[in-house]
Amino acid sequence: MTNPLLDFSQLPRFSQIRAEHVVPAVEQLVAEGRAAIERIAVQDAKPTWENFVEPLDDANERLARAWAQVVHLNAVVNSPALREAYNEALPRVTQYFAEQGQDQRLHAGFKALKAADEFAGYAPARRRHVDNELRDFRLGGAELPPPAKARFLEVQEELARLGSRFQDNLLDATNDFGLHVTDRAELSGIPEDVLETALEAARKEGRDGWKLTLHMPCYLPVMQYADHHGLRERMYRAYTTRASESGRAEWDNSGNIARILQLRREAAGLLGYRSYAEVSLATKMAGSAREVLDFLEDLARRARPFAQRDMEELREFARSELNVAEVRAPDVAYVSEKLRQRRYAFSDQEVKRYFPEDEVLAGMFRLVETLYGLTIRAAQAETWHPSVRFYEITDASGARVGQFYLDLYAREAKRGGAWMDDAINRRRIGRRVQTPVAFLTCNFSSPTPGKPALFTHGEVSTLFHEFGHGLHQLLTQVDELGVAGINGVEWDAVELPSQFMENFCWEWDVVASMTRHAETGERIPRALFDRLLAAKNFQSGIQFVRQLEFALFDMRLHEGDPQALDVMALLEAVRARVAVYPVPEYNRFPHQFSHIFAGGYAAGYYSYKWAEVLSSDAYGAFEEGGVLNPEIGARFRREVLAAGGSRPALESFVAFRGRKPQIDALLRHNGMTAAA
Repeated sequence: MTNPLLDFSQLPRFSQIRAEHVVPAVEQLVAEGRAAIERIAVQDAKPTWENFVEPLDDANERLARAWAQVVHLNAVVNSPALREAYNEALPRVTQYFAEQGQDQRLHAGFKALKAADEFAGYAPARRRHVDNELRDFRLGGAELPPPAKARFLEVQEELARLGSRFQDNLLDATNDFGLHVTDRAELSGIPEDVLETALEAARKEGRDGWKLTLHMPCYLPVMQYADHHGLRERMYRAYTTRASESGRAEWDNSGNIARILQLRREAAGLLGYRSYAEVSLATKMAGSAREVLDFLEDLARRARPFAQRDMEELREFARSELNVAEVRAPDVAYVSEKLRQRRYAFSDQEVKRYFPEDEVLAGMFRLVETLYGLTIRAAQAETWHPSVRFYEITDASGARVGQFYLDLYAREAKRGGAWMDDAINRRRIGRRVQTPVAFLTCNFSSPTPGKPALFTHGEVSTLFHEFGHGLHQLLTQVDELGVAGINGVEWDAVELPSQFMENFCWEWDVVASMTRHAETGERIPRALFDRLLAAKNFQSGIQFVRQLEFALFDMRLHEGDPQALDVMALLEAVRARVAVYPVPEYNRFPHQFSHIFAGGYAAGYYSYKWAEVLSSDAYGAFEEGGVLNPEIGARFRREVLAAGGSRPALESFVAFRGRKPQIDALLRHNGMTAAA
């Protein structure tokens, strides 16, 4: 087979995929999908699961699997040729699925399935899938008159292009920046491993000194440890003005933001909704924008006193110990690290020496094996980069449950952040069950010659978080494609398994066995871990209200009228209510807010806090019955992970916990109780 994107007989052939394969593959799969839909839609037979849903899944899955590979490669090994091919193919993919969402014949077929006598006898997963499809047809414009349908389709295509451009601009602006420093004194305080990487980056360009970048493995340590205030301020300004009017005009996301908001509002109006927030919430647990805003404002009321206390501690410490009269935004991470070292007698860099990559992975895998009765082992597969690894998960009988790729390190051609995405979804095809495959992606520092990659404790938590998403995708026992894994899971519940996994990073019995000092080989001392644990909620109030700031901004942005909206003024108004330290006027956070402008979190960023209520309360069951209790683990796997989107998330939570969620555990885990 000449085009590897058209081979669905095995795992993706990543080493063979080239940019020139993308458009021909998409064109062929779109044509095949349309032909299949035409056959399904015009058949005389009454729609059944076998003659209607399954062939439709077949047609769509082939395109979805090929496109998943293209999307992933565009994110992790971005190149001009691949980006051009991706952007050329994107409108075709968008149009294909948008047209399908408006196909009256398919809509009628699902209505017929719902009305048939056989529907009552369907398994819950099948009923859930049909109900979701009917909802999505309505949200896709299937019930609109022809002129409105055509306009809705145009809007969806333009939104897809704008989201891609938003992300491209951010990546280009991030990669374009390089601060070359030749005076070693300016770099005082920055960890040696960061400086080694910066030295090598400068050498690659044939320059003396050190090259500092805006990629996380460099930017965060500079902001946290650099003693030179001017250096921190230059880095902060560069980071917070990426893809804005302060840089190159072709990378300015200002126009993209305005147009995205305008088109989302137009799409909502076409569907009969007052705002885009109402459209977004139609597929979530929360019932209305007012319910979400009340939830966030209640959390803000509870959290802000703790955040104000945290900030006052920082200001007092800065004045008395660092001779810093005013703590400004570029100083917060630096002063916080100094205060933490003073109070708890450790630094992130000290702790990092105990978390080499191989021990962390082995410990994380061991935890999952203990809780869920699984085995995780390295396996072979083609990858997109030499540093990427591949693993297989098997159950107690030795049967394969799922497989995943692990791409841990930051690279220039790789977009920032950490995420999980699906490569292949579970589904039953005849007598065979197709096992799921996932992508797990992070942006950590890579190993240096003769030395392993070392992770901060925060990076360990990030890895556990993404692996929690992966387990949700891979441990599903649902055979219907539309509700297997994370498919069909309400967006404000999808973070439950990921946030749940982070809790184990604070358990001695888990952490001790996944540490080994980079030089001495010793496990982390209990005294150091206890200091780490004591510092768990250090400055948690500041971090908590920062997440609320993002969530409130997002929801208010999408519930209002974009024509009358000043985006920066809205953000300032939100900050005035919840933030506890001033942000410079030049800060352009919205221009980098990919979650809502280039991802799936528009009018949904609140999901992180909503799901944290669920995840904290779910973890409470382990705190009560034993952190490494395999019986509780088996119940969590069965009722939450395995159930996927086959039933409402609240039902899955209640099936596991025996009651509805309560907020107490969230506040306790964040140190926001009266005792704190």
